[in-house]
Amino acid sequence: MFADDVLFEFIHSELVNYVTKEKSDSSIENAKQSDLSTLEYTGFITGYRIIERLTKDWPRFQNELETLKFICTDFWLSVYKKQIDNLRTNHQGVYVLQDNTFRFLNKISAGKQYLDSAPKYVSFTCGLLRGALANLGINCLVTADVVSMPGCKFNITTVQKSS
Repeated sequence: MFADDVLFEFIHSELVNYVTKEKSDSSIENAKQSDLSTLEYTGFITGYRIIERLTKDWPRFQNELETLKFICTDFWLSVYKKQIDNLRTNHQGVYVLQDNTFRFLNKISAGKQYLDSAPKYVSFTCGLLRGALANLGINCLVTADVVSMPGCKFNITTVQKSS
């Protein structure tokens, strides 16, 4: 593992800790949802900027599927140093990206006791994907499913622009 890989994991971990630290208000559930929104928005801005630099020398993508293939290969490789393990689609605007050894869940125990903590470690990446796709002209919703650690499925549902 290279030094910049360790730094990336450390920054992500500190970002999660900083944003999700214990709140003193009475509405803990609202605070948790707000924390995930903050992490997702931070990821959105980051993904928007990364994809801008990454695609500056690329021609425009022909369609959504070609764009998602780029996200699964080149984008994921530049951010996480590996490609997505599986891409599935129903060809109607729903895509599922599966990473069997998701980097930010890799260091957490594979037991089920930490499944409740998983959303805070994947919300940044949901935003990262949404931001990258937004910059490429694809408006979408991104959610993540963690059924067994360290695997993660990112569900992307494109939202058609209303005319």
